[in-house]
Amino acid sequence: MDRILVINPNSSAAVTRGIDEACAPLRMAGGPAIECVTLKEGPPGIETQEHVDGVVQPLLHLVRASESRYAAFVIACYSDPGLHSLREATRKPVLGISESGILTALTLGQKFGVIAILQQSIPRHLRYMGALGVMDRLAGELPVDLPVVELADEKKTFGRMVDAGRALRGQGAGVIVMGCAGMARYRKPLQDALGIPVVEPTQAAVSMAIGRVRLGWEAA
Repeated sequence: MDRILVINPNSSAAVTRGIDEACAPLRMAGGPAIECVTLKEGPPGIETQEHVDGVVQPLLHLVRASESRYAAFVIACYSDPGLHSLREATRKPVLGISESGILTALTLGQKFGVIAILQQSIPRHLRYMGALGVMDRLAGELPVDLPVVELADEKKTFGRMVDAGRALRGQGAGVIVMGCAGMARYRKPLQDALGIPVVEPTQAAVSMAIGRVRLGWEAA
C-alpha cells in the first residue's frame, strides 16, 4: 500500500498527535496510508525565520532517508520550511500546508483570512503570500498571540480564535485558514462558531497528496 509521510517540523509530540487526529477523516480503505512523525531536531515551536531556516537540513535528511518508503511527503508547518529544497531532492510529491491551505481557501471564497499564532509571524506569512501572488484575495491576518506550546490550552486558545475569525469575517473574509498546524483540533468548532468555511491546512495538504498519489502525478 502507498504511504504518505506527514512531518511535524517542531519537536512537540502534542502537536503531532493533533495533526494525526486531523488526518483521521482522510484515512480510508485502500489507502494511501497516512503516517505522522515528529522532527526530533526541531524547536518546540517554529515561530521565527531562524526556526524555519534551522529545520531545512534535518527535513532534507529525513526525506532523503525515507524516500523509498513513501509515495508523498507533507510538511506540516505553516511556514512551509524547506519546501522548494525538498522538491529538488525528490520527484515524489512534496506538499506544504501553507501553500495547500491557501490554494484550498481560494476555491471556497473570494477573500480569505488567516489566523496566526503570533504578531511576529505575520510579516513572514505576508512575504510568502506575496510570492504566491494571492495578496489581492487576502482579507487580512490576525494573531491569537499564543506560542505553539500554549495552543493545546483550549480555554486560552479557542476564544481568541473565535474573536480573530469574527474580526476577519468583518473585514470581508469568506473563508478562514488556520495559520498553524497546532490549531488542528479547533477546525470544526471554529467553523461552527463563525458560520463560514475554515481550512485546516494539514488536511488540505494531505488531501492534495492523496490525489497526487492516486493519480500517479510526480514532479516535472
